[in-house]
Amino acid sequence: MLIIGLTGSIATGKSTVSSILSTPPYSLPIIDADLLARKVVEPGTAGYKAIVNYFGSSTPDLLLEDAPTNPNGKPLNRPALGRRVFGSTEERKRDRQVLNGIVHPAVRWEVYKALIYHYLRGQWAVVLDVPLLFESGMDLICGTVIVVGVHDPEIQTARLRARDAHLTAEDAENRVRSQGDVRTKATQAEFRGTTTGRGVVIWNDADKAELEVAVKGAMASIAASSPRWWAWALLVVPPVGVGVAAWNLIVNFATQKGWEKKKQEEKAKL
Repeated sequence: MLIIGLTGSIATGKSTVSSILSTPPYSLPIIDADLLARKVVEPGTAGYKAIVNYFGSSTPDLLLEDAPTNPNGKPLNRPALGRRVFGSTEERKRDRQVLNGIVHPAVRWEVYKALIYHYLRGQWAVVLDVPLLFESGMDLICGTVIVVGVHDPEIQTARLRARDAHLTAEDAENRVRSQGDVRTKATQAEFRGTTTGRGVVIWNDADKAELEVAVKGAMASIAASSPRWWAWALLVVPPVGVGVAAWNLIVNFATQKGWEKKKQEEKAKL
């Protein structure tokens, strides 16, 4: 089964691409890390308790006081938590690391369970939708990575404020910056190998019609490098599937190290 890592940055159109891939003619199952991230911090979960324990005393509006009664506790006030962790100050960076340290391991476990489920169902491919795919290291398990990007960060800020009217200009800019420059992610995807279909970039600077055309071209390229019959062969002959998965991990690990070396060399030249 081909694992297609789908990533980008906030307000670049990643969710729109995910929606396109989940419907005909693709009809691919989507593992949405954002949805899983909400699931693992619902009242009563270990993630919820850890967040309340760490942020509760210093974030008075962390919980939704007017929410319906829940025996496991009041839901998290996500905008308030977002204001606490998004930003470029050292304090906010530290708090964001703490939050990621709580949420990411729980999400990763849910992802692995979902991957096993879809593999046993004989799916040709599955889309792993993760905003911080590279940052979390989950690109390591992906056969292909698609980055959805825009060339101008101001497009992201404008789209974000149009989508989330409660955000101030500063809030929107902080959220865009917190996920890194999507153009760097695009370059990292290309570093994986565009000719082999291991790295694909979809630019979303225009409208949805052009985006759909770009998705069609990207999927044609991916399907050519990893046809459906190959996925069935790996399912029918498990030892081969295990071998291919191991080889994919080795290639991706080497690619990660190569990318890190490239960035270090570029930094040394500055």
